[in-house]
Formats: sequence, structure tokens, C-alpha cells
Amino acid sequence: MSASMTGTAGKSDFKPVLWTPGDWNAFFGFGTNILVNMLVLTGLLRFVLKMPDSLVFGRILPALGLMMCLSTFYYAWLAYRLAQKTGRTDVCALPSGVSVPHMFIVTFVIMLPITIKTGDPMKGWAAGLVWVFFQSFILMVGGFIAPVIRQITPRAALLGTLAGVSVTFISMRPALEMYMTPQIGLICFAIILASWFGGVRYPKNIPAGLVAIAVGMVIAWGSNLFGLGLGGLSVKGVGDAFASFGFSLPLPAFGQVFSGFEFLGIILITAIPFGIYDLVEAMDNVESAEAAGDEYPTTRVLTADGVVSLIGCLMGNPFINAVYIGHPGWKAMGGRIGYSAATGIMVVVLSWFGIISVLLALVPVVAISPILLYIGMLIGAQAFQTTPIKHAPAIVLALTPHLAAWAKLQIDTMLGATLSAAQTVGALAPDKVGAVKTAAIASLPQQGVLYHGLEVMGGGSILAGLVLGAIGVFVIERDFMKASAFAFAGAVLTYCGFMHGEAVGIGGGLGVTPGVALAYAVIAAGFFAVGKYGTSSLPVSHSETPLAVPAE
Repeated sequence: MSASMTGTAGKSDFKPVLWTPGDWNAFFGFGTNILVNMLVLTGLLRFVLKMPDSLVFGRILPALGLMMCLSTFYYAWLAYRLAQKTGRTDVCALPSGVSVPHMFIVTFVIMLPITIKTGDPMKGWAAGLVWVFFQSFILMVGGFIAPVIRQITPRAALLGTLAGVSVTFISMRPALEMYMTPQIGLICFAIILASWFGGVRYPKNIPAGLVAIAVGMVIAWGSNLFGLGLGGLSVKGVGDAFASFGFSLPLPAFGQVFSGFEFLGIILITAIPFGIYDLVEAMDNVESAEAAGDEYPTTRVLTADGVVSLIGCLMGNPFINAVYIGHPGWKAMGGRIGYSAATGIMVVVLSWFGIISVLLALVPVVAISPILLYIGMLIGAQAFQTTPIKHAPAIVLALTPHLAAWAKLQIDTMLGATLSAAQTVGALAPDKVGAVKTAAIASLPQQGVLYHGLEVMGGGSILAGLVLGAIGVFVIERDFMKASAFAFAGAVLTYCGFMHGEAVGIGGGLGVTPGVALAYAVIAAGFFAVGKYGTSSLPVSHSETPLAVPAE
């Protein structure tokens, strides 16, 4: 197709190419991303929830594979339609898969407590299905509201809070894994960096992601010859992994879904707020794709996520589907339409034949980590590259709740592991665990760690980042009425516990975190007064501030 075809609209006779050379790059990159998530998910089911392999490999993974195949095929079709409509050859499909943050939430907040309480992992599974059941409907209904929110929210706020997710929950873990095994991680990262940022081509145009994985495998297995054991791979591990082989089709799980309704009170506390967070996150990712040149309908995207999640739930999958962060990254490395559908086929093969554990035994995870770091780098950069320069401070403001949420998660995990270890060696009585944890948290401020500040600021970080980023943008633009509106929205969301709180509710009538809600309300009133009575009395202009930059 000639270059003149790119960007041309109304090409009803245009036949988009289903597979391009760049799709290989995106397939190996996105496919390995999905593979890592599936490996982690399988580990959570088997080793945290102690679910039997018959349930994990025979029911849950086949249902998950069906859901993800439907999702990736739908977004490939959506990309095909967009390419056909516009006559463009550079349209890239939206990436999608299991929502990673919610994968941990449903495991540790819903399924694990119920499994421990009842002593039955099947009960935990049923509760997880109900959690997804409600979230699916929230997504479907919210799909008709989301376009309005996108229209009134500045791009810097949408992409700023997305950048916060990319810097913390996407980039940090793979970066740390790379430095834990630098002999593999840093070398594989250099291979990817040289190709995807530096334009280096490898022999016969072999995709950089495949080169990195192959080099990582060679180093890991080669190190075993010298007794180093880099990457933690072994022949015995491969042999044990083959025990999971078998063919399983997804089966209806209607009975398990409805049996989980007995835990409805516990489930709704998290299902409602996280359903709302899903709306915001999906809007952010659609905005990110539009900034990269591909405009997708928000309502269709959210509705599709809800529908495929509901299908997966009814077939036995307790994990929700989501549009992934990273569209610009896959597009930049040449991904178009085919990589999405190919990933769906890969997932079905992996999940229906039970070979995920075999791949985990063959490929060192640290060889895949650089791909995730690359995506985090690209999304973080996009927030600054596709918005006005003067909005940069607002983007940084939108990042801060995510930094707080990430730091709190590290502290909570460390405290939990320490208390568990103390119990294991007999140094802590079970009835003292709660008191010791409370005392440890209370002592953190004396060590310079403001745990309560992290807890409050990081609560509902996606919404908090969006609201703070929007307030920052409208203040920079001196549009104080809109800044007041977002501050008021922040007050309402905080009052109800969707932001800066640990639970949904109204806290006995005063709100979940009343001090923060009141502060947002006061800010809203102040900005409203400034907007209504004019800003002529405010002498400071952009050109007089220390953060001033030349006008665009």
C-alpha cells in the first residue's frame, strides 16, 4: 500500500493486511507479557490458594484461555474495521488480557480470606467468580458513561495517572528482577533497548523479543554447566512440568457462581470500587491509544471487557479482563492487527493443553522482564510527549498517589512476611500477631516512614491521580471553575471511600476519611470563588512562575 494511503478516510474497498513483519515483534513482546501474567496467576492459584491441579488446569485456566481468546480476537477485529474505515496501514490493535492489579486483589482480598475461613478452596473459587460477575456488569453499564468522563477530563490527567501505574506496578518489579540476576536481565535488556529504541536490526530480522529470550535461555542453561544455576532452571524441573500435560475444555460453572452469593457482603465492598477503577483505567488506555494515532470507541471497549469477563466468569474464570496499558509500545515495534489474534491462539493452546508450567521450566522469567520494563518506559514517556509542556507539573502530581500505593504495598508485604517468619520459628504467639503489627506500624514515623500518609494518599490511586492531575491542569490553565468541579468530585469520591480510604461507605456519617474529604471541599469552594469573581486580583502569571516554559 502506498504512503499516500496512510491517513486517508473512507476507503470502503481497502483490505487491511492481517499480518506484517512487525507483528512478529509485537507478538513475541506481548505474548511473553501475557505468558508472564499467566505463570504468576497459576502460581497464585496453586501455591497461595492451594487449589488442586484438577481445578487449576482442568477448569480455571481453560475458562481463562477462552476469555482472553475472545478478547484478543475482538480487538483484532476492531483494529481491522478501523484500518478499513480510515485506509491506514499503521493501525494497531488494543492489547488486552487479565487485569494484573485485580489478579492480586481477588486472590488476596476475596479468595484467600474466604478459603482460610471456610477451609475449602472451592468456596474461595466461587467467591472469586461472584466478584467478577458484578464487575462485569459495572463495566458494561459504565461503558456508556465513560465517553463523557473522557470528554471533560484533560489528557494530562488521564495519561498522568496511567504513567503512575507504568512507573510503579509495571516497571519496578521487572527492573528489580533484572538487577537480581544481572547476567541475564541486563544483557537481555540491552538487546531489547538497542532494537526497540535504537533501531538495531538482528540477522534475518529476527524479533528482538525472541533474541532476548533465546539469549536468556542460553545463559541460564549454560550456567548450569558451571554450577551457577542462573535463572533457577533444571532438568528435573522440566520433567516435573510435563506432569501437567492434558487437554481440558472450558465447562459451564453456573452452579459455582450462584453458590458464591453467600459471600455477597464481603464481595461488594471491593467489587464496586474496583469496577469504577476499571472504568478509569480503560479510559486511560483508550486515550493512550488515541494519542498514538488510533481512535477507538470507549463504549465498545468497556462493554467488550464486561461481556468477555462475564463469559469467562460463567465458565469458571475468577479473573477479570481489561484493555492493557502499552498500545503505543506494541505499535512502535511494528504491531498491527495480527499480533492480537495470534496471542489469543497462543493463550488457548497454553491453557487448554496445560503446558504453562513446561514453559516456566524452560524459560527464565528474568529474560522476559526487560520487555515489561520497556513498556513501562514508553507509557511513562508518552504522558509527557503527547501533552502540552506546561502541563508537566500536573502529570508529576498525578504520579504521586501511585508512588504512595506502591510503597505501602512493599511495606505491607514485608511486615506480613516478617510476622509469618516469626510465627514459623516460634518467636511469636498467634494471638500477638495483630498487636505486633500495630506496634510496628506505629513506630514507622520515628524511622522517617510516614505509613499513614502512604495509606491515605495511595488509596484509590487511579482515581486520586486522575483527580489531582485534572486539578493541576485546570489551575495551570487558570480555569478555576473546572478545577473547582474536579476538587468537588474528589471530595465526594473521598467521602464515599473511592479515594484515600480503605473501604466503601460513609464512615458513620462523617465519611471514610473525613479530613481529606473536607480539605477537597474547601479547595473546591476556594477555586469556585476565584473563578466566579475573576482572577484579575491574582498578579502571578505563567511567565512569572519558576516553572514557566515558553508558550507552545
